[in-house]
Amino acid sequence: MEHFIKYSMLISVYVKEKPQYLDECLKSVFSQTYPADEVILVCDGKLTKELYSVVEKYQEEYPEVFKPIFLDKNVGTGRAGNIGINACKNELIIKTDSDDISRPYRCDIQVSMFEKDSSLTMSGGYIQEFLSETGEPITIKKVPLNHEDILKYAKRRNPINNPTIAIKKSFAQSVGGLKENARCEDYDFVCRMLMAGAKASNTSEVLLDYRVTQDNYKRRKNWRNTKSFIQVRWSNFKSGFCGLLDFLIPCVMQLIMFILPDSLTGFIYKKFLR
Repeated sequence: MEHFIKYSMLISVYVKEKPQYLDECLKSVFSQTYPADEVILVCDGKLTKELYSVVEKYQEEYPEVFKPIFLDKNVGTGRAGNIGINACKNELIIKTDSDDISRPYRCDIQVSMFEKDSSLTMSGGYIQEFLSETGEPITIKKVPLNHEDILKYAKRRNPINNPTIAIKKSFAQSVGGLKENARCEDYDFVCRMLMAGAKASNTSEVLLDYRVTQDNYKRRKNWRNTKSFIQVRWSNFKSGFCGLLDFLIPCVMQLIMFILPDSLTGFIYKKFLR
């Protein structure tokens, strides 16, 4: 399919990423049926020699398109994301995580969504979760599709699978971009975009394969992560974006996850928080 919209692909990586995962991510990005006009990789602080080797490999192979940004120190997900957003030359930015694998048609589909609806500000889609150790598929994580359902869903949970998010740069900048020095910045960002009038849409197509490890569940049990989720939902409640029950119910579930033993965390997440 021919397109009239060009886009920038945005990724950030830091020292703890595995070189194999970054390589698989970048390989999927450069294998898109509709390639990016530029690929921005924010290297958030010093990397390992192995990670630098992966970056150099793609610099040599795609010198006109691949544009890594090397930061002297680790500034965190929010700040690194904002640096990347500001660096992108195109209005349409499609983001992905450095350990996930985009399906070949992913960007083709998302660009088409923006071409069909010029008022669209933000989009995403389904993801296929898989066990990193074995490659075994776990489940497809679905999200609401139309704007009205997305607004309703956002009152309690992130209505866009973060590794699939595509945004219009100017609108993202108008709301201040991602919050820096804070966790759950992805959910907070989506809610602020919606509160500012962003129009959102998701596709029912699976756009990428999402890597799941034991660290995923450990992060969800982390107190700092739990506290951040509560703070985002409290901010949403104070602003009038959601009601009291929309604030209380997911916060209680989040606290239950924090208290329960690790063996039950994954079960609770899959059954009730997905």
